[in-house]
Amino acid sequence: MRAASRGIVGNIYAGRVERVLPGMQAAFVDIGLPPGRGAGAIVERYGEDLVALLNLVDFCQDPELARRPSPRVHRATLLHYVAATQHHYPGVPMRKHDVGYLSSRLLCAGILTTLTSTSMAGGFALIEQSASQIGNAYAGGAAFASDASTIYFNPAGLTRLPHQFVGAAHAVLPRAKFDGSATDPLGNPVSGGNGGDAGELGFVGNLYYNLPLGNDLFFGMGINVPFGLSTQYNDDWKGRYHGIESEVRTINFNPSLAYKVNNLVSIGAGVSLQYIDAKLTQALDQGSLCRPALMAPPPAGLGLDAAAADATCNGLGLTPQGNDATTQVKGNNWGMGYNLGVLLQPTDATRVGLAYRSKVKQQLTGNAKFRNADSLFTANNVFVNTDVSAGIDLPQTASLSIYHDIGDQWSVMADATWTGWNTFKELRINYDSLQPDTVVDERWDDTMRYALGVDYRPSGKWTLRAGVAFDETPVPNAEHRTPRIPGEDRTWVAVGFGYQFNRSIAMDVGYAHLFVQDPEINTSLPSAGTITGEYDADVNLLSVQLVWNI
Repeated sequence: MRAASRGIVGNIYAGRVERVLPGMQAAFVDIGLPPGRGAGAIVERYGEDLVALLNLVDFCQDPELARRPSPRVHRATLLHYVAATQHHYPGVPMRKHDVGYLSSRLLCAGILTTLTSTSMAGGFALIEQSASQIGNAYAGGAAFASDASTIYFNPAGLTRLPHQFVGAAHAVLPRAKFDGSATDPLGNPVSGGNGGDAGELGFVGNLYYNLPLGNDLFFGMGINVPFGLSTQYNDDWKGRYHGIESEVRTINFNPSLAYKVNNLVSIGAGVSLQYIDAKLTQALDQGSLCRPALMAPPPAGLGLDAAAADATCNGLGLTPQGNDATTQVKGNNWGMGYNLGVLLQPTDATRVGLAYRSKVKQQLTGNAKFRNADSLFTANNVFVNTDVSAGIDLPQTASLSIYHDIGDQWSVMADATWTGWNTFKELRINYDSLQPDTVVDERWDDTMRYALGVDYRPSGKWTLRAGVAFDETPVPNAEHRTPRIPGEDRTWVAVGFGYQFNRSIAMDVGYAHLFVQDPEINTSLPSAGTITGEYDADVNLLSVQLVWNI
């Protein structure tokens, strides 16, 4: 502040209209100020460029608008500079090495698309479908067939079971503590802590029912949760522009039929009616999105120096990390798939299971809501509440399992399961407003899971279980890992027991600890900046199950 300077705000002057710009809905009035004095001089100097940029904004939101002979106009606010297009506007050449081009890429691909850093066995699949099998680390899942939870793993196993009801509950406690740093889109260090423990205690339930329809035909119904995700960081953590809360919930209704062809072969098939619900939240650094466009050279920007750009943004109250908005995106949908299985029993002691679950195409619909969005953004239909949609293919799986009895007291089992995560190439969110699609490059890989297990039966009532497993992550590298799903390869160590109270009632309890290879992250997003660091992570699972032979 200069004490000798005389303010002009609130004063009354006689002036003369020097220029009218209809495209800006603005007039420039000479009140006798010295050349270059005040913010009006900035607009005066670049007024014609501003009109051109209004058309660029139209193109950013909808390329067809810019091709009209008379493009529509917007309110003349500095937002029009901020929302410069990432596309090539006819008649305005942009080169990839230009600051203007780069800032355009930043802003159209960034501030208008802020929903996902995402949105996911590995990924966000849940294998916790049975408490009896968790003690074996789910080894031999498709060949186990010892209770009605086989509906999920291999419906053909129903042919081995009586009229039965199974109910299970699983407590899932992941731990994910971040240690690292982050920068905003301008490269400034982001203030805040490490976010606390992002892991959220979750509960998963399963219900299964088997009904013999004769000697060879069986009907089953399973209700389970095949996919889920829950991470929660502190609101002010340094990675808040990449994500704060992420939640994915599913519920699957799985009616099935199984047929015993003969003593050697059983087959089964089921339909998956699957509901999905998702919620994502994050912060938006409105201040960091103002400065780059103001500094870009014409025609993409005003070509201001850093001091002038900062002064202009500061005057609007848009300072880096000083005026955050928040967004919450929610969506849901019903999808459909199927599962198939074959159970072979070449000897009384040996079973071999083959099972397949199809992918489920989900097209979520919902809404995006914004809080504390600055009027400069909302005036141009940016950061406004709107309907959204997003498509995702939940992956297919295929399993080969072996189960073998060694005498009356011991059993061994093994399993190999493939999951087709390679269909998850991108996450695209469509807006019903003028905002362009949000596109997040995921590039997930297919994964394998391998498991070995053993049972020991010291008496007719007790079964003791143990197992190990190795579970690959679908995330290809640190550059594609996000705070929403900070997973890595996992090694399972599991124990459990079963107790037969009487001919009708049995209980199973299982526990597993998952050692997670320390996930590294080095992710950059145009609208969020860069986050770099490492997680200290693991998972604990505890499951309880009741089996009722009706």
